[in-house]
Amino acid sequence: MTRTPSSARTPTRRIRRLPVVGLTVVTAAIIATLFHQVPKFLPSSNTDRAEHRGVFGEADGVVPDGVTVFDDAVPAVANLDPDLLKALRRAAKDAADDKVVFYVNSGRRSPAYQNQLLREAVAKYGSEDEAARWVATAATSLHVAGDAVDLGHSDATAWLSRHGAAYGLCQIYRNEPWHYELRPEAIKRGCPRMYADPTQDPRMRQ
Repeated sequence: MTRTPSSARTPTRRIRRLPVVGLTVVTAAIIATLFHQVPKFLPSSNTDRAEHRGVFGEADGVVPDGVTVFDDAVPAVANLDPDLLKALRRAAKDAADDKVVFYVNSGRRSPAYQNQLLREAVAKYGSEDEAARWVATAATSLHVAGDAVDLGHSDATAWLSRHGAAYGLCQIYRNEPWHYELRPEAIKRGCPRMYADPTQDPRMRQ
């Protein structure tokens, strides 16, 4: 049997590898393109950020970046219902053992600020009915009452979805995984069934 010199076989191996290498490059390019096109998940409460500075301030409930549930100097945090804030801080201390931080995207808001957010939601979603799925009126908002908090990031809300009931902290709306309220009875009974969105909440119909 005649052996083919290794130098003669090398091109064949290289040619066979080219489609594999090419496929890898093309696949990587497709994944990168898709990742770039898919928007990152951002809760609606992120509208409480820089675009409102100058019109509304921290006293109205605007929350600077990086604020946590322990930041008493920030009115949106300090003016939350005291029992809600205590529960949040108890949970946050335990979550810290899992390297999870409870950042606050939105807390207590002034009526004027809430009405501005509602106007912006109507402009964004095209109608008052659709906007109501995301932003309440100043008269019905639990944020204006200081009874609700919007938390970030996703690791914090994921942690609370597993452990929040033990602290009386419950997600209320299925479309808002960042929105939490205090339900003391949840410690023994578990959190109540979530509403699909705020339009299903009887409190929003007052």
